[in-house]
Amino acid sequence: MTVLDLPPRTGVRTGASVRDPVLDGRTRSRVGYGLIACGLALLPWLVVLATGVLFDTARESLTWVGLDGLEAVGLVTTGLLVLWRDPRRTLAASATAALLLADAWFDTTTATPGADLISALAMAVGAELPLAALCAILTIRGLPRTPEPLGTPHRPR
Repeated sequence: MTVLDLPPRTGVRTGASVRDPVLDGRTRSRVGYGLIACGLALLPWLVVLATGVLFDTARESLTWVGLDGLEAVGLVTTGLLVLWRDPRRTLAASATAALLLADAWFDTTTATPGADLISALAMAVGAELPLAALCAILTIRGLPRTPEPLGTPHRPR
């Protein structure tokens, strides 16, 4: 059995009409649809990156397309899992947070001084870091409240 096979903490199947212990209905909708919208908003940016207008080499363009494409997939996946009340949202959210932090780091450290650095900092502070923080909060709030001590046999409910 893997982590992906574990049942939700509520004991009810995924997507069932139950109260979500982490997010209420209104917040879940806002967070879920917001993450999906952010992921889809990256698609035009991916086209700009893929054309190679911003970079000197095709390899450099491919690197950024790959990273930002993974971010888009992560944001959409996390948003869908939030909407579906799926406990695996913690896995998607933690991976997406790591990708967003890496993107913010590489954008700011590879930017040339001047307008390029200012736009990289603006993207990091205005989009990537807040989304990474949201994903980290989703991860932390989705973890079990009281872990069982090591060596305790698992008892099905």
